[in-house]
Amino acid sequence: MTTSDAQIVPFVPFVRPAAGPLYRQIYDGYRAAILSGRLRPGQRLPSTRALATELEISRLPALTAFEQLLHEGYIEGKVGAGTYVAQAIPDDLTRAADGRAAEMRGRAARRPTPRDEGGLGPFRVSVPALDQFPHRIWARLLWRHAKRLTNELMAYGDPAGHVALREAIAEYLRTARGVRAEASHVLIVSGSQMALQICARALLAPGDSVCMEEPGYPGARDALGAVPGARLVPVPLDEEGIDVGRLAAEGRRARLVYVTPSHQYPLGIAMTAARRLALLRWARGGHRWIIEDDYDSEYRYASRPIAALQGMDSAARVIYVGTFSKVLFPSLRVGYVVVPPSLWDRFLRLREGLDIFSPTLAQVVLADFLREGHFGRHLRRMRKLYQGRRDALVGAVRRELSDLVTVVGAEAGLHCAILLPPGVDDREVLRRAAAHGVTGSMLSSCYAGRRRRSGLILGFGGSDERRLREATATLAGVIRALV
Repeated sequence: MTTSDAQIVPFVPFVRPAAGPLYRQIYDGYRAAILSGRLRPGQRLPSTRALATELEISRLPALTAFEQLLHEGYIEGKVGAGTYVAQAIPDDLTRAADGRAAEMRGRAARRPTPRDEGGLGPFRVSVPALDQFPHRIWARLLWRHAKRLTNELMAYGDPAGHVALREAIAEYLRTARGVRAEASHVLIVSGSQMALQICARALLAPGDSVCMEEPGYPGARDALGAVPGARLVPVPLDEEGIDVGRLAAEGRRARLVYVTPSHQYPLGIAMTAARRLALLRWARGGHRWIIEDDYDSEYRYASRPIAALQGMDSAARVIYVGTFSKVLFPSLRVGYVVVPPSLWDRFLRLREGLDIFSPTLAQVVLADFLREGHFGRHLRRMRKLYQGRRDALVGAVRRELSDLVTVVGAEAGLHCAILLPPGVDDREVLRRAAAHGVTGSMLSSCYAGRRRRSGLILGFGGSDERRLREATATLAGVIRALV
């Protein structure tokens, strides 16, 4: 089979018994597709042999139609390379049909626009150092499995996840995070957002309350608040973490609470041991559940990583959620939940109902990446890199804005927050900054209640030191113009 024969045959209206000559139907169909833009200039076309086979006709009508299209300039042949839609279409109809669109494109091209860099601009939150990922190692592991895919790996997978990956994750969590984890209760999901959706569906009913840190992660608020009739209760923070006294007072009907104890999102507070014990007593006393989102706890710069809350839980009331999006790369779409034994059957059933199972190839590659030591080496290298980027950002903010803003939450993770002066709207800051190609997130968007603090959440994982310093100078100019 030639490369041209392998091309996908474009859809053209084709009537049999024929409403007209077969070659004319092919000609009209291709011409209309080219003029409408369904077939684009430079797009490769199938061979006349492949087209005839697809339409179940002799090759002659296809040859006749292509010869006519070629003669009129709609298509062009390249010796030894096949047939393509012509780069310059001669028909006056294209100019009439595309005139308005071309005018709009011209206006857009003349209008100065900022670099969005594919969503990877400076200060983008939750983006790791993608340029530092060990691509060659990953490619080698991927090829190892892709070149000899077994029937088992190509078939439907286990809804709980590939067993080798579950074992590797359980070993890592026990060793590095102090989590009580066995492979039999590790559930593989497509990222932490799916994990939160499963938690909500499994544990909440109409009339139930779910408590959250205030301010807190908006994605968790969206997932946990999606259950009809469930009520979100924001609980304030202090310097030790979530206020358990307020939690007990305001969450009497609460079925569960969502927390980020190792590195609170977005303020970066590390929950103290005393506060963790109080939270566990609250859950145990009312047969409630705690969702612990450990989204980026691997990275701490002033001390060693803090052990997970779940490891302190002797009553199995904590549901531990983790992801590889921050430590590897977001498009991997692999997260995990360590599920208490009493909830396993319910969680597994709900997980299967969402999309049956996670892609197996990515799971087996990730399992090797963990078991062969590549993950540990990558983490150690990234801690040093991110500390340098963190230092560059914090240093630039203090140099440019020390008289106006306060930096918080810079001791860990891939972001920090800055608190803006009274009267400065974080929405307006980001709107103006975006005109200069500078991104970030609003601190005010992390609040569920009416009392909101204005500030910015600035990611530093995905940008090098130079870009962070340049973007901070730009941001400082925007902020000072609004004071």
